[in-house]
Amino acid sequence: MSADRKPTDSVLTRVKFPLYAIEMLTSRHVLVAGGGGASKTGVANGFEIYEIYHDGEKYIANEVIRHETGPTVVMNCAIKNDEKRTLLMAGQESHCQMYLVNTVIDSGEYQPATVPPNKSESDGLRKRRSVSQQRSFTSTAPPLPSTNPDAGPKKSDGDQPSPTNRRQIRFEIKTADSVQTDFTEAEPLQRVVRISPNGRLMATGGMDGHLRVWNFPKMTITSDIAAHTKEIDDLDFSPDSKHIVSIAKDGLGVIWSINPDKESKKLSWNSPANCRYLLKRCRYGLVEGQKDKFRLFTLANPFAKSGKAKGLLQQWDPEAGRLMSVVEIDESLAALAVRDDGRFVAIGTMFSGSVSIYIAFSMQRVLHVPNAHAMFVTGLEFLPVTNFDGPSITSNTEAAVLSISVDNRICVHSLPYRHSLPAWVAIIAIICILFLTFCFCSYVGL
Repeated sequence: MSADRKPTDSVLTRVKFPLYAIEMLTSRHVLVAGGGGASKTGVANGFEIYEIYHDGEKYIANEVIRHETGPTVVMNCAIKNDEKRTLLMAGQESHCQMYLVNTVIDSGEYQPATVPPNKSESDGLRKRRSVSQQRSFTSTAPPLPSTNPDAGPKKSDGDQPSPTNRRQIRFEIKTADSVQTDFTEAEPLQRVVRISPNGRLMATGGMDGHLRVWNFPKMTITSDIAAHTKEIDDLDFSPDSKHIVSIAKDGLGVIWSINPDKESKKLSWNSPANCRYLLKRCRYGLVEGQKDKFRLFTLANPFAKSGKAKGLLQQWDPEAGRLMSVVEIDESLAALAVRDDGRFVAIGTMFSGSVSIYIAFSMQRVLHVPNAHAMFVTGLEFLPVTNFDGPSITSNTEAAVLSISVDNRICVHSLPYRHSLPAWVAIIAIICILFLTFCFCSYVGL
C-alpha cells in the first residue's frame, strides 16, 4: 500500500520563472532551469542553483546563485562532474551551450557580488549566501546518512558552526563553447541532451529526428543517425556507456549500440485494448547490487483520448528488448526518474501534477503525492545516495525526489522508512508456529 501526502507538505521553494529541467549538480546542490522564452513578458530565462539540506524534520533549499541566459530559454540540460571541474550542457533553441561551473571554497566571510544592470549574459549572476557558506567545512567529512529504519530524526551535519576555520563554498559560472545540434528548417530545437556515464560522449536529439553523438567535452560529432521520422522526445545512455535508447513521436523506441553505431533492439509490445500508445520518457537503472546488469524504464501514453485508456510505466529487459512488467496509471504521464542505486523509480503526471515513487524491482507503489503541482510535472530528480562527490544529505527518510513544473515550484517528496517487524517479534512468531505445528502433529498421531 502506498502512502498519500498533502500537496502543501511538499513545496520546497518557488522561483520566478517556469521550470523545464532539473539536474543534481553535486550530492547537495540542485540546478533548475527554464524561463519565459524570447517574448518580452518580463519573465527571465536562465538557471538557479540551490543547496539542499535536512534540518532533522524537513528538507530546506537555499539559493546559491542565479544565472540569466538572455533571450534564450533553457529547455533541457545535462551535467558532468570530474575531479577538476563541472560542465553544464544547456539546450537553448537549436544549440547546445556549454557552461563551466567552478566550485570555489573561500576562507572568511564571503560577500555576495552586486551585479550592475545591463550586463552581458556571462556577467548576469545574482549570488546569495548559501547554507554551505553559513557552516564550517573541515578536513573531516561529515557522517554518512543512517541506514537504520528505526533511527530518529538527526540534525544535519554542521548545524553548529565553529567560530574558527570558516570556509564557504560558492560557484562561478562561465560561458564556453556552443554547437548547433538540430537542423530543422522551420524551427530548429534541441529537445534533449545526455552525457554518457564515462564522460566521453554526449548525445542530442531534436525536432529533425536525428540522434547525434558527440565527443565530449570537445563537442566534435562522431555519429549522425537518422533515427526517427519525427521529433525525438527522450534519450538515455546505458550505465556502461555502450548503448543509447531513443524514443520519438513516430512511435518507435530503439536501443542503439555505440562503436559501431547500429540498431540493437526495438522496443515493441502489444498495446492493451487495441489502443495506440506513444513512448514519452526513458531511463536506464542499475539492478540493485549488480553493477553489470541494468533495467530500462519507459513511460507510454495513449496517442489520443481513447475512452479509459491509461498511462503506462514499463520495465524492460534491455538485453532482449522484452517488456517485463507494466503498471497502469489513471492519466497520462510526463516525467520519469530512477535513483542512482537503481532501487526506486519516480513518475510525474500530465494533468493532475501528481508524483509517485515505486520500488524498481517489484513495481510496487510506495508513495503517492496527489496534486503536488498545479500543472504537469516537467522534471524529476532523486536526491543521490551513492556519494559521487562527497557525503549525501543526512535525513530520516528512505528516499526523496525533487519535482519541478511550469507552476514555478520546486517540490520535494520524501518516503519515510517502511518499518518492519522487530526481530524479537519475528522470533516469538517462529517459536509459536513451531509449537503449534508440534501440538497439531501430536494430536493427529504423527
